[in-house]
Amino acid sequence: MRILHTADWHLGRTLEGRSRLEEQAQFLDELSLIAAEEKADAIIMAGDVFDTVNPPAAAEQLFYESISRLSDKGNRPVVVIAGNHDNPERVQAASPLADTQGIYLVGYPTADVLTIDVPSAGQTMAMAALAYPSEARLKEVLSDTHDEILLRNSYDERIRDLFAVMAGKFRKETVNLAMSHIYVAGGSSTDSERPIEVGGAYTVAASSLPELAQYTALGHLHRPQTLKRASSAARYSGSPLAYSFSETGYAKSVTMVEADPGGQAQVSEILLSSGKPLVKWKAQEGLHQVHQWLDEGKDKLAWIDLEVHLKDTLSLEEIHRLRKSHPGFVHIRPVFEKNMNEEIRESRANLPIDELFTRFYEKQTGGAKPDGETMKLFLDMVHDETKEEEDRG
Repeated sequence: MRILHTADWHLGRTLEGRSRLEEQAQFLDELSLIAAEEKADAIIMAGDVFDTVNPPAAAEQLFYESISRLSDKGNRPVVVIAGNHDNPERVQAASPLADTQGIYLVGYPTADVLTIDVPSAGQTMAMAALAYPSEARLKEVLSDTHDEILLRNSYDERIRDLFAVMAGKFRKETVNLAMSHIYVAGGSSTDSERPIEVGGAYTVAASSLPELAQYTALGHLHRPQTLKRASSAARYSGSPLAYSFSETGYAKSVTMVEADPGGQAQVSEILLSSGKPLVKWKAQEGLHQVHQWLDEGKDKLAWIDLEVHLKDTLSLEEIHRLRKSHPGFVHIRPVFEKNMNEEIRESRANLPIDELFTRFYEKQTGGAKPDGETMKLFLDMVHDETKEEEDRG
């Protein structure tokens, strides 16, 4: 059985007020193409379908049209769980209609396991689909205190127990998978995962993921990554688009999982090409360097965070001219020479004197570090000079 794992679509999300819906539609077209070319038997989506609990109508329409196409009239089952950005009731509201097309929409976290016949594989999938399990959605209070460590331990124990109950319903003759929208300790996060409890109380240990699951599909973190500490295969597929400039340079992908009953899952990454990249320009030579890049057609189809070093103030007219030259400018941040010098002085003022000397020595010698005797001689000189100043004062 071949299962395509994706997550964190965030349909309806904008970039500083700029719509990304067209890019999101391009991704969903690409996902449909990948599903066909890779002969995916099923598709699983690990949460954060939408970016807000009240998404725009266009985002909802895109979602329903896309999952209907992906399901191929029920021949390719699709399983979707709600993430922390989703309204669980809104996600599962269409279940009566979706079920008839082989689409399974799970809004709230429960210990139920979905048993799904997968026609093209001639096999059955047992899916432990745990939608975003916050205390509120679990309808439980996990700790009576405000101690973060106690709450984290209680939360981890509750998720581990839920997975254990679900895994107890797995069978030898089924392909056994788990899926959730959680933060697993050790995962690498980015600025665009807001507002979630990364590194906070809602943290799950990798060892708490179900060992009996042949693969655990995760959503929440936007950087694709495999969890090495998990007892069985577990992976974040990541978001399909870069949603903040902290994701500059990250390759975006979906994950293909191949598994048969009782066997070890084989996991591979399929890179995505849709969507505009987010890039950072640092024009240390001033405006003429920016215009040179524009003339060269640099990053013509990208969203750009521009930092330009200047001696004089950037006029509104020049800002408008830049934005007209390239519609992808999101931020235009002037950095003035005076400010740079002040920052350098402030950073140096906060360094210990021995560290300042080490940097000076390295610069003068081409990278050599001062030995202990040289450092001692320098510190003695500083001490003597300081003492003379105190005596004069």
